[in-house]
Formats: sequence, structure tokens, C-alpha cells
Amino acid sequence: MANTERMRAGLLLAIVLVLAGCGGGGTKTQTITVTHTVTHVRTVTVKRPTTTVPKPATSPCAGGSLSGSFDVVPGSAGAGQIVYRLTVTNTGPAACFVSGIPQVQLLGTTGSALPTSASAAQPGTTTAVRVSLQHGKSATADAQFSPDVNGTGDSTTGQCQPTATVMRVTAPGGGTLDAPIEPPTPVCERGSLHFKVFTASS
Repeated sequence: MANTERMRAGLLLAIVLVLAGCGGGGTKTQTITVTHTVTHVRTVTVKRPTTTVPKPATSPCAGGSLSGSFDVVPGSAGAGQIVYRLTVTNTGPAACFVSGIPQVQLLGTTGSALPTSASAAQPGTTTAVRVSLQHGKSATADAQFSPDVNGTGDSTTGQCQPTATVMRVTAPGGGTLDAPIEPPTPVCERGSLHFKVFTASS
């Protein structure tokens, strides 16, 4: 009987100890979650397009750096007059300029000089502003003349003057260039040509 009591007492003690261990002041573990936000900033450099403004030419064009043509302006014929357009193009590596009215000489089929008289269509404009020509750019000057109306000093029978096939242009910087005439034509009144000043070609 005594043994049984002791066993019960021991069992109760064990139960108490177990319960005490479960409900005692144990250490609680707290979990803290830390979130790191990383922001990546990308720097983009935008380059603005560079605009290069060509510098005005400071040297007059030489004949060796120019090419040319003297062509009829379509629809310009009327009342015994016609208009041809002289075009000069800068073929040289450097910029150059032309100005005023051109100095020209008409040449015939054999290359011989023909009577030529070039004047300003608008008096007082022979010292016009410079036309700066970068490489590959052109300037034009229109000339009005009579191709078939005989005038003072012309032949009184037949064609007024021999047919001109080439216009030789004296360049402002020295030298000459030969501009083919298309179509070839007589220039009456002893080669009278009324030129407008050079302007930049559009």
C-alpha cells in the first residue's frame, strides 16, 4: 500500500515537472523581416545634332575651279528676244565667290572670237553682293538678247551674226572657263547680251 502511494506521488511529481517545463517562462523568438529596395538609375546622354554653318567664301572663284553652261530658258522666246541662263558651278575643294555680271566672250564653231557686248540688264547692279559657292554649289545669271533681229552693225542679209557655240567666261579670281551654248545661236546687234547679276542657284 505504501509502495503504491509512493508511485502515485512520483507520477504526480513527474506530471507537474512536465507541465512546468511547457508553461514556464521560455524565451520567445521574434522574426523581423527587413526588405532592401535597390533602385537602379540609368543615365542616358542625348547628343544634340551639330549644325555646321558654312563660312562665307573670302576668295573669288578661279576659272580652274568652275564649270559652266549657257542654256536657253524654256518658254522665254518672244518679240524677237530670248533668254539664256549662264550657270557656273564650283568644282574646286574650297569655297569661293562670284558677283555682279559675268565677263564673257562668244566663240564660233571654229573657236574664233565673235562680236560680244555684255551689259547689265539693270544698270547700277554690277557691284551686287557676293554669291558664296561651297563645293558643288552653283550660281546663275540670265542674259536676254535677240537671236534673229538684225541690228546696227549686223549683216543686212541672212543671219545677223555667226552662230555662237561656246561662251568663254572670265572668272573673278583669274582664268577662264568655257560654257557650251545649248542650243547654239546667233547673238544679234553685234553680240549684245543684257545680263542680270549672279544669284545663288536654288
